[in-house]
This record gives sequence, C-alpha cells and structure tokens, in this order.
Amino acid sequence: MLLARNAVAAKAREYFASRDFVEVDASAIQISPGNETHIHALAVNLHRPDGVCVPRYLHTSPEFAMKKLLAAGEERIFYLGHVFRDREQGSRHACEFTMLEWYRSGETFEEVIDDCIRLVQLVARQVKTSLLRYREHTADPFKSVQRLTVANAFKKYAEIDLLATCGEDGSTDRDCFARAAQKAGLKVGKADSWSDIFSRLLVSLIEPKIAGEGLCILYEYPRSEAALSSVNKRDPRVADRFELYACGVELANGFRELTDAREQRRRFEAQMDEKQRIYGERHPLDEDFLAALERMPAASGVALGFDRLIMLATGAPDINQVVWTPITL
Repeated sequence: MLLARNAVAAKAREYFASRDFVEVDASAIQISPGNETHIHALAVNLHRPDGVCVPRYLHTSPEFAMKKLLAAGEERIFYLGHVFRDREQGSRHACEFTMLEWYRSGETFEEVIDDCIRLVQLVARQVKTSLLRYREHTADPFKSVQRLTVANAFKKYAEIDLLATCGEDGSTDRDCFARAAQKAGLKVGKADSWSDIFSRLLVSLIEPKIAGEGLCILYEYPRSEAALSSVNKRDPRVADRFELYACGVELANGFRELTDAREQRRRFEAQMDEKQRIYGERHPLDEDFLAALERMPAASGVALGFDRLIMLATGAPDINQVVWTPITL
C-alpha cells in the first residue's frame, strides 16, 4: 500500500505537469489557518531573536497561500503535501494528512470536476484495480458519474425541500428546517443551528445512500455553506461548490472561487462568531489574503484528500495503513 502511494504521487505529478501546471511549495506556517467554523487548527508559537513570541498556525489547507500566488500572476498551480487539523482522528481522519490541491485561473468549474474524475481513474489504473473499495462499499471509477444537486439529493433521499429553507440573500429558516429534519427521523436539539442540522442530515441520510451508487458529484451547496465559493449566477440561494464522493467517502471539495474581498470578510467574520459561540475560540483574519482577493482573477479550485484516495484504491479500511509514519492519539 505504501509503495502504491509513492507510485500514485508520481503519476499525479505527471498528470499536472502534462497540463502545464506548476507545483508550488506553500509554507505550512501561516498567520491564519483558515476561517471555517468546524475546522480546527494547531497553534504554534514562534520567537523572534529578541525573544518576543509571535503566534502562528500550521495551515489546514494551502488555500490562502495558493490564492496569493494566483493574485501574483500564476495561472495553473498544484500542491501535494501535508496539512494539519486538530480534533481529527479516526479511520478516515488524521491530524496530519496529505492534501492534493490545485487551481485553474480563468477556467471553468467543470474543468476541475473533470480533473477529479481523471485523477481517480488514473489512480485506479496505477494500482491495477477496477473498483474502489471502502469496507462493504465499492465504486467503479470508469462508469458514468452520478451528478446530483444537493437540493435534489435531499429531496431524493430525505424527502426534504432544502431550498424552501434558504433565502436568496443567504439567510436560512432554522425552524422550518428543523421540522423537516424531525419528520425525516433526525433528532434536533434546541441549540442546533441550520448548519448543524444540514451537516447531520448529510452524514446520516445522504452519504449512506450515495455510498452504493459509485462515484457521485454533489454540487450547488446552499449559499450558507459556501465557504470560499462564489454564489451561483442562476440561483442565488446556492453556491458553486461541489464535493466528490466514492463509496460514501468524501474525496474532494471544490469551488468556483470567490473573489469579492468584502463578501469574503463578511463570511469569515460570521464563521468566527459562530466558532466563538460553539468552541470559545476564533482564528485571526489574514489581511494579506483579503488584499490579494482584490487582485485575484476568476478561478476554480479543488482540494482532494490524497490519503483517502489511496485508501479506496488499495481497499485499506483505515487511513493509517496508507501513511508511512502515522500519528496516533
């Protein structure tokens, strides 16, 4: 499995080199590790020669650094390396893991989706398998990929009209959503927000159903779950975000990237307010990143969990089996 991992990494680099991508080596130490409510960072304290402590973080993704490079003029870039997230441990999660992340400046959202599918097929060929496997589920990467809007997935698998709880301005109707979720069989607590209910429905009702249906692209996430993605031009209730699933395992998360610095700041501040409410902490904003967004061209990008892809290609049931020197807690 570990030798297969090495071979796949080499093939991935060949894939991007053949398409005129530049491999970048983003610094792991950042001013801000990211500003999403439920992604937790590892803090590090640096000391200047005069002994003054400078708080920093290990990056949870190379995204901020890579978007600064896009703003500086790079057009096709990728990163294959380690990222760090606190509070993550399990058969599919690790506090230190490998991410494959890439961006196409001035190119379409569909192109990075196609990249994902081509890479999954490349990996399957490299390890000489016709099926991806995770526990009792399999997926044929060479068959047609199911593509579902998130709204259609909720209607199909949970009988919930998701967009009826979403406003065109990004607002959400928590109480309406809670009633629909309870009708679908989900227990909802008084403290559960709209986003909490959405995440729990996705994990408990949607992901198990798509696990048996091969490769699946879920796209057009509700605007409130937009993270760093642009609002859809056709329907402002949703954003141009997608996730790639195989065997019910999330492999990749991609966006048509948001380039509106003012809107990005507003989202970050709202996310950090929620993080403060739930976890009692917040991450600083990276002002250099927000300034770079003012100059960043239209782009599409995606982050893919490299270890998870190797797991599915080799049939490993646990992420630690495809990591050379795993960290256990």
